[in-house]
Amino acid sequence: MALSNAYTEAYGKLGEFFNKLRDGQAPPQFTHQFLIDLGFKSNKQRAYIPLLKALGFLTPDGKPTARYKDYRDHSQSKRIMGEALKEAYADIFLIKENPTSADHATVEGKFKSYHNASDNVALNMRRTFFALLDLADLKGKPTPKKASESAEDHALPHVEPAPPVTAPQVHIKTPGLHYNIQIHLPATKDIEVYNAIFKSLKEHLF
Repeated sequence: MALSNAYTEAYGKLGEFFNKLRDGQAPPQFTHQFLIDLGFKSNKQRAYIPLLKALGFLTPDGKPTARYKDYRDHSQSKRIMGEALKEAYADIFLIKENPTSADHATVEGKFKSYHNASDNVALNMRRTFFALLDLADLKGKPTPKKASESAEDHALPHVEPAPPVTAPQVHIKTPGLHYNIQIHLPATKDIEVYNAIFKSLKEHLF
């Protein structure tokens, strides 16, 4: 499981510190200078940075995570802190689902045995944990996310039907036979000869 060994001797200012995070903008990089700019100049308060990393608010190289940014939403901040504590201090919640002041000795003993910590270090670990616990809602349910897209957004786009394709009309002529008849008329001055030829043609061809 998990049990963070991050702690701070300046645990009394953690509430004020996280309020500053919630009310301000997330920096591109969380540095010691940014911590000072927030008003936390004590050397003991430098431990806030590794604590933020243990809680998943910062990446190992100090960049704010989605959890950090979500925490800035006042309606979600306590729930976000509850989720962070359950991850960073999972072994504590195995012992007690909802730790209270009556569990101080048990929690402190867990830190001492798990990390082989001295009495003073285990004491500060326990104080840090309970200071953070005051800022958390362990029973908060995740805020339902708004659907980024409506059902209409998932519908298939309307596509205009393509116009019907009309095949080009081809006019096919019926094949036929054509005859070319050449008549060589005899050279004669007798008109009756021509009349007889044309009469014969009319009778036999038409």
